[in-house]
Amino acid sequence: MDYRTIKTLGQLKQSGYRPLGIREEMRNNLVKALQEKRNLFAGIRGYEDTVIPQLQTAILSRHNMILLGLRGQAKTRIARTMTMLLDEYIPVVSGSELNDDPMQPLSRFAIDAIAEKGDDTPVSWLHRSDRYAEKLATPDVSVSDLIGDIDPIKAASMKLTYADERVIHFGMVPRSNRCIFVINELPDLQARIQVALFNILQEGDIQIRGFRLRLPLDIQFIFTANPEDYTNRGSIVTPLKDRIGSQILTHYPRTKETAAEITRQEANIPESQRDSITMDALLLDLVEEVAFEARKSEFVDQKSGVSARLTISAVENLYSVAERRRLLNGEKKTNGRIADIYGIVPAITGKVELVYEGELEGITSVAYTLIGKAIRKVFTGLFPDPEKIKKSKQKNPYAELINWFGDGNEVDLVHNLDDRGYEKLLGEVPFLKEIVKTCHPKATRQEQLLLMEFILHGLSEFSQISKKQLEKGVRFKDLIGSMLNLKPSEED
Repeated sequence: MDYRTIKTLGQLKQSGYRPLGIREEMRNNLVKALQEKRNLFAGIRGYEDTVIPQLQTAILSRHNMILLGLRGQAKTRIARTMTMLLDEYIPVVSGSELNDDPMQPLSRFAIDAIAEKGDDTPVSWLHRSDRYAEKLATPDVSVSDLIGDIDPIKAASMKLTYADERVIHFGMVPRSNRCIFVINELPDLQARIQVALFNILQEGDIQIRGFRLRLPLDIQFIFTANPEDYTNRGSIVTPLKDRIGSQILTHYPRTKETAAEITRQEANIPESQRDSITMDALLLDLVEEVAFEARKSEFVDQKSGVSARLTISAVENLYSVAERRRLLNGEKKTNGRIADIYGIVPAITGKVELVYEGELEGITSVAYTLIGKAIRKVFTGLFPDPEKIKKSKQKNPYAELINWFGDGNEVDLVHNLDDRGYEKLLGEVPFLKEIVKTCHPKATRQEQLLLMEFILHGLSEFSQISKKQLEKGVRFKDLIGSMLNLKPSEED
């Protein structure tokens, strides 16, 4: 039956409709989803065996909940996904500020309307997408914003005294009756404002300027918080924390594969870029490795965390660096290059917080260090580890290439070099192609070129050859020669 054809309270009664609290409603819909093996959290990746089972348990327990985790761990996205557990439509008394259930009215407006019109009381239908409210906690949030206050204009226009409850202007919380209400960054909310939520969470009544209204509000509360905030900006007062049924800890992706899925899902890459740029999986793997290196770097503040937004922005930058080169060279298509990875530096510098040692190094220097460590890690998965070769005293597959640089040869890899020039330049470096063919005999022509460039970057990170960042590119040369030719300022 399509309940939206029902327009009055009388028709609603005849339909057999029975009121259901929001938590019971969410519980019932989750039970059905679990029985039917439907995944209502399909867009949330990496939490299948950790966070999502805890969320489901909290919903089955009819709990208010708090999502506790570092930035960029999909806390707000999880909260917004919760609307999928709501019924598609619910009935409300038309014109009600508090989304009153026609069968269980709360507000003075709804009670008076039903008393006056009876079964002819108009009924409207509220879609689940309109049953979500979100408030970012900031120090300037007031009790009036959340709970409500007396409205002098309403009192004057209706010719009522301040003793009449009809002069109350309700805040966001009462207006979210029968909805999901989210408060992000809860510790940022002043303690006295947090205290105002006590009765709503436990007893359901609210107090406004001396009015004590017994309003059994039907709200699913979801709070989010960052552990860093407990010490840096504020805290959650203990009585409020005690009233929150379930605390759920979020986390960063445990594997690069999961992280890559999240990045691929969230990155905004236009079709024009996807069609004109071939981005090898090696480059995307390097981006993910940069984030993993940042999350364990001694220069990065681990209490602050490294958001998943870093890799999302980095991949968008990676495509744009290649697109810019394609446009400058008038090419219809191009391929991503290893050197393009340095184009993600702006995505790193704006998204990591440094400790004191990192500040001394400088944010740009730390970004290059993270990229270098990522190259080292990925390189050893594709080619023999230069350090292990040196320790084992076995034949060095890179020896002839290193000796070629030792003879005074250099390679200047210009960022905006067109594809033909890029291929010609790498082809002129002896022994590169032979190393790639030995380690990756099935690589395609484009994969060969990328791996040939990767060898140069990899050997430089292992201090086998020298790499110098130029304004327009990268220069590879002999390590010993470059050290002996340092200017006094460079030695310092």
